[in-house]
Amino acid sequence: MQENQISRHEYVRRLVDAYRTTPGTHGNVRRADRLLAEQLYDQGIPLTAAENALLLATARRLLRPEGAPPLNPVRSLHYFRAVIDEVMGLDVSQDYYHYLRGKIARFKKAQIAP
Repeated sequence: MQENQISRHEYVRRLVDAYRTTPGTHGNVRRADRLLAEQLYDQGIPLTAAENALLLATARRLLRPEGAPPLNPVRSLHYFRAVIDEVMGLDVSQDYYHYLRGKIARFKKAQIAP
């Protein structure tokens, strides 16, 4: 089922933690978020695909044109569901997601710098 055959509990824990620490999210985890993570596991969605969807959606939200109005924080893992489905249909190298991770890190660093 999963790439490393991790348990359902571990999958949910890791996905919820990834969501909670994703830039632009509210940071709170609700019962509905845990239920969605369980459903994703049951549907056989690889954890890597779900994590990559968080990256892709975050990059889209953060790397917007200068002067664009700020977006409200994401308040639910459900926000990422459509992007998870999108990532499942993509044939993209893991290198692209590493690239996005670097772009997000540089963006966050630039926001902190005086």
